[in-house]
Amino acid sequence: MKLNFEGAQMWFRKAKIWLLNPANRKPAYIIGGVLATGLIVFIWLLATLFLSNVKIKEAKAFYIYDNYTLDSIANKLHSEQLISNEGSFRTAAGLLGLNDKNIRIGRYKIEPGSGNFTLVRMFKNGLQTPVKITLNNIRTIEELAGKLGSYLKSDSTAFMHLFRDTTFLSRYSLDSETVMTAFLPDTYEMYWDTKPDEVFEKFANVTVKFWNKKRLAKADSLQLTPQQVYTLASIVEKETNKVDERPDVAGVYLNRFHQNMPLQADPTVVFANNDFTIKRVTGKHTAIDSPYNTYKYTGLPPGPICMPEKSSIDAVLNATNHDYMFFCAKPDLSGYHSFAVTFQQHVQNAKAYRDFLDKNGY
Repeated sequence: MKLNFEGAQMWFRKAKIWLLNPANRKPAYIIGGVLATGLIVFIWLLATLFLSNVKIKEAKAFYIYDNYTLDSIANKLHSEQLISNEGSFRTAAGLLGLNDKNIRIGRYKIEPGSGNFTLVRMFKNGLQTPVKITLNNIRTIEELAGKLGSYLKSDSTAFMHLFRDTTFLSRYSLDSETVMTAFLPDTYEMYWDTKPDEVFEKFANVTVKFWNKKRLAKADSLQLTPQQVYTLASIVEKETNKVDERPDVAGVYLNRFHQNMPLQADPTVVFANNDFTIKRVTGKHTAIDSPYNTYKYTGLPPGPICMPEKSSIDAVLNATNHDYMFFCAKPDLSGYHSFAVTFQQHVQNAKAYRDFLDKNGY
C-alpha cells in the first residue's frame, strides 16, 4: 500500500475496528493497539501535510482574488486538476489554521510534487512568486497601461487613471505627456497584487538611479533636462534602427534644436497622426495641427513618442559633434542615412532617394 493520505486513512479505520473488537480488549492488546493507532495517526498527519498532493508535471500559476474563500480555493485547486485529493487539502488547512480571514490574495507558483503543508503555508503567509515584467517596443501610455495590466492584478484602466492623475504625477514633476519618462525598457520583478501607485514608484526609482551624476552632467551640457533627453531619444530611435548611427542623428536634431529650427522629424508626425502604419510621410500628414508635429512647431514635442532604449538615451547624451543639419535615407535600403550641412546638399540627397524609390516601385 502506498504511503499517502488514502492509505493512512485505511489503516486508521482498520485500527479503529480492531480496538472495538471485544476479543482485543486485553491490557496488552489495548496498549499495543493504542501505540499502533498513535503511529498510524502520526503517519496520517505526515501524509496529510507533507506527501505530494500536487499532480501536475510542470509548475503552474495559481491566482487568489479578493473574494476567495477556503472553499473556493479548494474547489479551484481540484477543478483545475492541480491537486489529487481535495479532502486532504481541506484537512491540512484546518490543522494549520488557514481560513477565510487569513487567506492572502496573490499569484502563487504551484510546483510539481508539493504537499498540502507547502500550499497552505503559501496561501496563509502570502508567499508569492514575483511576476517578471518586460517593457519594450512601447509607443503610447495606453500601450504601457495595457502591458502592465496584462502582468498585474490591476487592469489597464487603473493604470490609465493614474497616468492622468495630475496631482499624483506632480509628485514626480511629471504630467500626462511626460509620464512615460518615468519608465525604462528592461525586465523587472514585481508582485502580482502590487498597487498601481506602488508600481509607478518602483519604476520611477529605477529611472532616478539611471540618471546618475554623469548622465545628468551630460544632459546639462546639452542644455536639456532628463525628460527632454528622453523625448529626443525616442525620436532618434524611431528615426533609425542603426544603433551606431544614432549619435549622428542625435547631433543633427541638437543642431536644429539649438538654432531654433523645426526638427522636421517624420516619426513625430506619425505619432501625431496616431497612425503607425504610415510608411512615407507626405504633406497630408504634416498638415495636422498637433504639438507633436515637428514640421509645424519648433522645439521638442511635449513628451516622448515611444519608450526609448537606454542605449538611445546614451546616444543623445553622447551625440556626435558635427555641423550636419539635414539627413535622409540612403538610396540603397541599407537603413543608413546621408547627412548634409547645407539645404542644397540635402535636396540632392533627397532626390537620389526618391529616384531610387520610384525606379524600384516603392
